[in-house]
Amino acid sequence: MNQQNQSQGKQPTSAGRQVQIKASDEKLKGEYSNAVQIMHTKEEVVLDFFNVFPPTGTLNSRVILSPGHFKRMIKAMQDNLEKYENSFGKVEESKSPEGLGFRTE
Repeated sequence: MNQQNQSQGKQPTSAGRQVQIKASDEKLKGEYSNAVQIMHTKEEVVLDFFNVFPPTGTLNSRVILSPGHFKRMIKAMQDNLEKYENSFGKVEESKSPEGLGFRTE
């Protein structure tokens, strides 16, 4: 997506048409997240984004995706990270917050 489409709130579709996206000011502010939990079933992937400052934390957002869209999102995020690093230099992976970690099962 190019910057012009982003600023106008338009998203291209697979057919090349553009869809007008509406967003409230509250949504546009965004939410800070320093932790994520990823769960899945056969039909969906669930991303829970948290803001954790021990001893407490809050769930900021839950995003539910199909596995196919999740895979496309991973590719888009990898592409954007590569572009970011080409512009600004290598990003070092941050350490997990204490008491939280990434588990693979």
